[in-house]
Amino acid sequence: MLRFVCIAALFSVFTGGPLAVAAEENYVPALGDIMGNIQFRHIKLWFAGKRGNWELAAYELESIRTGLEQAATLYQGIPETYVGATVGPFKTINAAIRAKDASQFTKGFNEFTAACNACHQGIGRAFIVIQMPTISPFSDQSFAPPKKPQ
Repeated sequence: MLRFVCIAALFSVFTGGPLAVAAEENYVPALGDIMGNIQFRHIKLWFAGKRGNWELAAYELESIRTGLEQAATLYQGIPETYVGATVGPFKTINAAIRAKDASQFTKGFNEFTAACNACHQGIGRAFIVIQMPTISPFSDQSFAPPKKPQ
């Protein structure tokens, strides 16, 4: 049992959340943990889109949307207008992913990043500034689209 608890704790450190453990039915992740997870997905979304891995980009975009929804639901202090400001950029990114349009993807990504920063400023967290990633911390993941079997 101790080994399971240690593994669960280690998993929690790296993923921003615990394994599903029945003992914590009312677990509410810290807002910083939710946002940290969104930040990782923001990075992965960027690299997936830039490499043309549209399937991965769609997956990361949906994960970001779910994370923002979770944050807005669990933390009532986040003004709805800030979360709502991401809707337009999400639509732009989603359309770009479906069209496999790198230019529109970049436009939507930049708009989404600006909406994140506007929210941070609006809630008194202007010291948290998100930007376009330049180096991936995910050296163990390829962002290129998967090769088709021949």
